Amino acid sequence: MSEIDRLPSYAPDTLRAVEDVDIAVAQRAATIEKRPLVRWLGRASEMADQPPLVAISLATLAAGLLLRRPVLAVAGARMLATHAVATGMKAQVKRAVDRTRPYVLAEENRYVVRKGEENESRFNSFPSGHTAGAVAVAQAIARTHAPAGLPARLWAVAIAVIQIPRCAHYPSDVAAGAAIGLGADRLVRLAERGLGAYIQR
Repeated sequence: MSEIDRLPSYAPDTLRAVEDVDIAVAQRAATIEKRPLVRWLGRASEMADQPPLVAISLATLAAGLLLRRPVLAVAGARMLATHAVATGMKAQVKRAVDRTRPYVLAEENRYVVRKGEENESRFNSFPSGHTAGAVAVAQAIARTHAPAGLPARLWAVAIAVIQIPRCAHYPSDVAAGAAIGLGADRLVRLAERGLGAYIQR
């Protein structure tokens, strides 16, 4: 099957330029996708999928409560909250946009971007959920325990970057996922401030 259905001609030139870069990068990534290191790193990045991140967040919260370490408990609670918000935001965008993943372009010469119609992983490239979740959780860790901020953020960057050579996402998918993760953290911060102000009344 071969199908190329790109952004329409009336789309902004900037978006079309981004799409050009995405496709060029995906075609290059296809040449290294099957290398052992890329595959190993890709499998390792699955720790940023939804179930593992929820489990890690719950374990952090439970450890903090059981060990009576408030900072750890707060970190776990914030990780859960930011991840939940990021997941919700990501899901809304995925439902609104169909975009075939890079591996579909590489294997079938099929590329489609359009208004959301499909509920299938191969059409859910935009945005990167792994990146959104990793960035959201890393931000929650960083603002709760500053010394862990740099390692957490570097981990999130690594999760984001490997999505490209493994042909799971285009660069703009990753950028959008990172923006969602940062946005989720901002929303949780605002919610905490609002709650704090309400309690102090």
